Amino acid sequence: MTDAEVLRIVRESCEVPRPEHFTDRDHCCECADHDDLLRSRGLDTLTVADVGNPGWDPICFVTDLAFFFYLPALARLALDRPLDGHGWYFEQLLFHLTYEGASNRRMLAAGTRQKAAVLLLLGHVRDTRPALVEEHGCHKELEVALTIWSQ
Repeated sequence: MTDAEVLRIVRESCEVPRPEHFTDRDHCCECADHDDLLRSRGLDTLTVADVGNPGWDPICFVTDLAFFFYLPALARLALDRPLDGHGWYFEQLLFHLTYEGASNRRMLAAGTRQKAAVLLLLGHVRDTRPALVEEHGCHKELEVALTIWSQ
């Protein structure tokens, strides 16, 4: 399967309405900043510069609906080559997919099609980018994600 085919399936599996707000913007200034950024982007315009900094990552604060709305964009970024200054976005996506293990809130909120799309993406990365997985030392996290999302 090609990257384009995987991205098409992820997009079709995660067709949810665009949220009016992506975070609880009234919670704090950080949530408001993240919401403003995400409201200004779309599936094709979200960049790794927008979401690739682990210390200032808007995806940590998004609602479940917002997560699945943006999952096709996150998948696109994860399949991109690593960028200077940002690294490989796949590692950051793995964090979101494995945080709190079997209690991962994104996995618990996912429907059957969304879980299948995540598993397809993870398997595709494992099968097509083994050198990058090895180079970035994320083999264990990838296997954990595959286990969690297989539940």
